[in-house]
Order: sequence, then C-alpha cells, then structure tokens
Amino acid sequence: MKFCIASDIHGSAFYCKKLLEAYRREGADRLLLLGDILYHGPRNDLPEEYAPKKVIEMLNPLKDEILCVRGNCDTEVDQMVLQFPIMADYAIFQAGERMIFATHGHHFHNDQLPPLKKGDILLHGHTHVPKCEIYDTHVYLNPGSVSIPKENSPHGYILWEGNRMTWKTLDGESYMEYEL
Repeated sequence: MKFCIASDIHGSAFYCKKLLEAYRREGADRLLLLGDILYHGPRNDLPEEYAPKKVIEMLNPLKDEILCVRGNCDTEVDQMVLQFPIMADYAIFQAGERMIFATHGHHFHNDQLPPLKKGDILLHGHTHVPKCEIYDTHVYLNPGSVSIPKENSPHGYILWEGNRMTWKTLDGESYMEYEL
C-alpha cells in the first residue's frame, strides 16, 4: 500500500489543490493527514488562497481515501463539515516489526513521547519543518507543511511506499529518504 502523508494545510485552497495533484500523480492508495486542515491558527499568517470552504469541497469527495489525526487547530466544528474522521489524537500503523505512531505533534513529540519501543517511529507534523532524525529510543519523521513551511523548507509531503519514506516537494521533487 502506498500512502501520501501530509500535514498543516491550514485552509489553503491553493496548496490543498497542489497536494491533491501530487496524491493523484503518485498513485497513492491513501492520504494520511496529520492535522491542522481548515483553520490557519492565530500564530500563522494567512496562507495563500485561504479558503477553508474550498478545502472542504476538495477533501470530502476523497472521504474513503483519507485517514486523519486531529491537529491543535482542528475542532468539533471542523468535524461537522468534513465527511471523514478527524478527531483522533493518533493512529497506529505497523511496518514490519516496527510501529508507526502518527499524531499531529502538539501532545506527543520528542519531549513528550508516546509509548514506543526502540526503532519505532514517531510521525508528526505541527512544527512545519520536515525532519528525519534517528534517536536511541525511536525515529522521528515529519513531512513539514503543505501550506506554511518554516525554516526555508519546501511545501511538501512524504510518500510511504513499501519500506521507503521519501520527502517530496508538492511538484514531486525528492529531497530526502528513509528506509524502514
């Protein structure tokens, strides 16, 4: 199964459209969203083409293909307009003998770890900075942000196919990889 993993759309119709073009281009089976879908949040500037209603219109037709965890900007009101579940604080995936703990990153992160065994993966967004860091206790992966990247990082996502995680720009250019 092939996953397109993205985070922090923050209501940008412009970048949501680019993400969905990448999702289709990659031929992914599922879109895993790591939260902060509709609202830009009080700490962020408005992203390009801030139009949460357009984002809703783009994502709802894919309701059977989207897996999502709740971000710190996601609320019950957002759940009322989105036709796929967004209120779970985390999701767990199995990758061989390793667990992937997917969350937004505002509750569980490197300073507040969930239950992980050595080699397990903590996957989260929230910081808007793509990362691949290997620790003695776990591996930390972050796709960065779709709409408001920070620290001069690209607008992007992770493609998870088989045992490989590949960080890509929304235009499809690969710039980092990790083998599970």
